[in-house]
Amino acid sequence: MADKSLFRPALARMMAYAPGEQPPPGKYIKLNTNENPYPPPPAVVDAIRVAAGGPLNRYPDPMATAFRRAAAERLNLPGPDWVLAGNGSDEILTLLVRGFVGEGQKLRLPYPSYVLYRTLADIQGAAWEQVAFDDDWALPETFGKSDQDLRLVLLPNPNSPSGTVVSPDRVSQLADSLDCPLIVDEAYADFAEDNCLDLVQHNQRIMVTRTLSKSYGLAGIRFGFLVAQPEVIAELAKIKDSYNCDGLSIAAATAAMGCGDWLRKVQEKMNATRGRLAERLSDLGFDVVPSHANFVWCQHPNGKHQQLYEFLKKNQILVRYMEFPDWGDGLRISVGTDEQIDACLMIIERYLA
Repeated sequence: MADKSLFRPALARMMAYAPGEQPPPGKYIKLNTNENPYPPPPAVVDAIRVAAGGPLNRYPDPMATAFRRAAAERLNLPGPDWVLAGNGSDEILTLLVRGFVGEGQKLRLPYPSYVLYRTLADIQGAAWEQVAFDDDWALPETFGKSDQDLRLVLLPNPNSPSGTVVSPDRVSQLADSLDCPLIVDEAYADFAEDNCLDLVQHNQRIMVTRTLSKSYGLAGIRFGFLVAQPEVIAELAKIKDSYNCDGLSIAAATAAMGCGDWLRKVQEKMNATRGRLAERLSDLGFDVVPSHANFVWCQHPNGKHQQLYEFLKKNQILVRYMEFPDWGDGLRISVGTDEQIDACLMIIERYLA
C-alpha cells in the first residue's frame, strides 16, 4: 500500500471518480455509459485508416488546426480561434478548473449532476458547492448568486442523470448575475432541441464544452472541444498538454464535422427510440423524467432500483444504478438500438411480474 504521506494532502483525501462499468465486448447489452449504439460515420473510419498510414513517427498538430477550422464551419463560429480541442471533454473541463479555480477557491455545480466536477475541484485543492435542483429540475435563484470566493460555475445541459435542460434565456440570465465564468457542458446537446452556442459570442464569461463521444459514436477516440471567445482560448491553450490530441483522433474528429447528414439520421433514430423507451417505462409504473439526452432517468414506486439493476446485470444487460445522498436513487438507461431496448424492457417486465 502506498504511503499517503508522500502525496499532496488534497490527493490523499479525495475519492476517485468511478466511471461506468466496461465489460468485455459482446458479453453484455451495454446501456450504462451513454455511448452511441451505432457505428461512427464511414467517412470517419476512412479518415482514421488514412491517418494510420501517415507519418505516425511525427508529432501531431498541437492545436488540431484542421479540426478547429472544420468545427468553426460546422457550428457557424466566427473562426477557428473560437475552438480549443481536447482529449475528450473531460480534459477540457480539467483545463477550465485548472485555469480559473485556485487552491482554496470555489466552483459551483447543480445537484445531482456530473460527479466528475467535484473530483476536478478536489484535485485542484479547491472547494466545491452543490446547489440542489428544484423538484421540477429547474435551477433555484441561489444558483446564480455571486460569491467572492466563487471562480467557476459548471452547468451540464442537458443534465445527467435527469436529461433535463435549462433554456438559453435562463443561462444568459445566470451569466449576467455571476462574476465568474459559466461553463455549459453540452455533452448531450445534439439530442436536444436547443443549445447555448450563440450565447458565447455575446458574453465572454459563457463557454460551451462539447464531445464527439455521444452523438458521433466516437467514445473510443477521446475527443472533445471548447467553444469560447478567442482571448479565453488563447489563455487556456497555455496550460494544455503540448500534444493533447493524437493524429488519429484529430483526423477522425475533423472528418466527423463533415457528416451532418449522418448525424441528423442518427439523432432522429435515437430520439424516436428514447421516446418509445420512456413511454413503455411509464406504462410499467416508473416515474420517467422527460429527457433531452441519449438516456432516460427513471424511478419506480417500489424503490427497488438496485435490485432491478442487479437482476438486469444477471441477465447480461447493464444499466447505470445511481444513488445521490440526501436526494435518492434510480436507474439511468442509455438509448440503445431498438432491439437492445426491447430486450431490456422484456427483462424489466419479467422482474416486475
